[in-house]
Order: sequence, then structure tokens, then C-alpha cells
Amino acid sequence: MTDIFHLIAVLIGGYTAVNTINLFVWAVAGLFGGADDRNLPKTAHPLRRIAVLIPAYKEDSVIIGSVRANLKQNYPDDLYELIVIADSFKTETIRQLNQLPIHVIEVSFVNSTVSKALNEGLRLLPDDAYDIVVVSDADNHMAPDFLMRINAAFDAGWRVVQGHRVAKNVNTSVAILDAISEEINNHLFRKGHRALGFSATLIGSGMAFEFDLIKKHLAQINTVGGYDKELEMRLLLDGIRIGYLEDAYIFDEKVQTPFMFEHQRTRWVEAQILQAKLHLRKGITQLLKRNFDYAETVFQTLMLPRILLLGILLIGFVVSLLMNQNWFSEFLGCQLLVLLITLTITLPRYLRRLIGLNVVLMVPVLFIRFSRSVLNFRRARKEFLHTPHGSSPKAIG
Repeated sequence: MTDIFHLIAVLIGGYTAVNTINLFVWAVAGLFGGADDRNLPKTAHPLRRIAVLIPAYKEDSVIIGSVRANLKQNYPDDLYELIVIADSFKTETIRQLNQLPIHVIEVSFVNSTVSKALNEGLRLLPDDAYDIVVVSDADNHMAPDFLMRINAAFDAGWRVVQGHRVAKNVNTSVAILDAISEEINNHLFRKGHRALGFSATLIGSGMAFEFDLIKKHLAQINTVGGYDKELEMRLLLDGIRIGYLEDAYIFDEKVQTPFMFEHQRTRWVEAQILQAKLHLRKGITQLLKRNFDYAETVFQTLMLPRILLLGILLIGFVVSLLMNQNWFSEFLGCQLLVLLITLTITLPRYLRRLIGLNVVLMVPVLFIRFSRSVLNFRRARKEFLHTPHGSSPKAIG
């Protein structure tokens, strides 16, 4: 029995150690730069034609405000267009949208997905009308200089870039933790990746592509959720590198309740598991072919979400202490310390001041919710788990 325990302990501890070291390496790397804004030209010519695609499913409560906010770009009006791909909207909302200087494409699907909406929008756009496609969520607000920064990146030779998505609301404990998670991801998987020469990861909005590039690759995607991860895999498989613009801000509404957190993460877990299944074998093959970008991204699909890693390490540490397994408690304790250092390194100062007792107490609640999302991930395989938006957000500056 003791031998079995030791074997299980070594397997679990070894896996969590790989996860912990993985995060720590990216965290340290992110301290030394990694954003691609630093090398952009101050004046970019020519100014490219940009289509901002906004796929929106039943987003009547936020779409009008978002469109009005996104029309305040300091980019020439005749060189960019907001295109709302409206799925299952109310008649009154469509009427209001049509009064704004934007393009509205109404769509309807038996089973709605973001990839279907984007593909339909791209299909209806003339091939020679735009140079760049930006993808934004219905609740996203682009900073006024967002498109100008995107254009500068393409002038520097980038074909795909990810902007800096940050929270536009921190009005609940869950929203604060979601905002923290977003910024930690930006440090680890965008700045950290770029600092070590890997591509930045895509996050579903605030991302920009060459028109022909996204039209070609997106047409091959029909997943229910996680289209951005599948798109990222296909781009890296073709050797297309992805840049990160730290100063190109786009503000995103964070989930505000434990229920919506679980609902959203269920979709994310399913997407991660699906990508691991689809690309693991090919990832090994591409590693041998020295396509390290693609292989590393496949490797990340095998890693635990941070909140699960934190919970497992803490529970394992306490249990091993109670069982007098000192060697294992020391092993997990060291990992827990490294993970906490990693989280401290990656947490921006402006979010640290928001962490109070109510936020700390919410962490175990979200750990339980995330664990449930892992158990129920198959739901997201059968249906599109839409995250509704609409709040009175508190700006974070």
C-alpha cells in the first residue's frame, strides 16, 4: 500500500512540478520585455483599410453602447468600418444599429457559434475591400488609438497580432479575480512567450489578421467553442508568427458571478481538451521538424488551469502533512511557494490594490466551480455556451 501511495504521489507531484516550472519560466521571461510595440514605426504608411468584425449573439443590452464607443477611433473614418454580425437580435436593436454609421449583417443558425458568424461575415465582404480584419466581442471597447497601433504593427511586417485585452469592470469579487486572471495570462503567454521568441497566444478578441489569412484559415474551422485556439493552431502549423501589442488596449467585460464563471470556464475547458486531442500527435511530429511555436502551444494544452493547480497543491500539501508524509509535503510546499511567487510577479500593481478579504475568500469558491466545469465539460461540446453581457461596470483606468 505504501508503494502504491508513493507511486501516485510521484506521478501527481511530477505533473504539478512541470506545471509550476512552466509558469515560473514564462513569468520571469515576461519581466524582461516581450511586447512588440517597442519596435513599431512612429508613423506608419500606408494607412490600411480595416474591417472590425463584431460577432454578437443576443447582445441587445450592450451592442449599441459598444458600437458608439468603438466609433471614437482616431483612425480615418473612410479607412475602417465596424461590421456587426447580428445573430438573434431584437427588431428594435437592429433598427437602432442601422441608424449608426456601421455595417450590419443579420444571421441566423440552427446552432450558433462564433466561427459560423465570422465565416458568414467574411464571405459577404468583398475580397479587395479590406487589408486587415480585427475581431472584437460585442462588449469590447477599443481604446481610441487601437486601430492606429494595429496598422503600425502591420507596417512593421506582422501578419497577425494580439492586442492587450484588459477588464473594463471590477464591480464584484469574481470580476476582480477574472481581471487578475486576464492580466496574468497577458504576462505569461504573451509577454513571456514573446520574450523567449515564441508567438503570443490568441484570446478571441482584440486580435488582427491579414484579410486573406483569416479568411483562408477560419473557413476550415467548425468547432462549437474555442475557435480562437483552433485558429491559432492552424496559423502556427503554417509557420505564421503572432505578435503582441501591449499598448493596444481593448476593454473586455469580466464575468461577475460564480455561476457565470463556471459557465464560461466549462466552454474553455472543453476547448482545451479538444485541442489536446486534435493536435497532440501532430505536435510531436512538428517538434521533430523544429516547429517549436506549434509544439509549445500543443504542450500548453496539457497544462492545468492555474486555479486548479493552486487548489491541488494546497490540498495535497495539507493532506500529506496530516498523513506524516514529510517528503511529499516539502515537495508540494516548494511548488506552492514557487507558484505564489509566479503569481506575484505577474500581477499588475493596479490590480493588487483591489485584493481584499472578500476576493481571497472567493478563490476557494471558484476552485470548486472550476472543478465542476471540468466534470461537465461535455456540455460545451453539444451546445454553444454563450456568456451574456451587460452591467454597470466600474472603470479601472
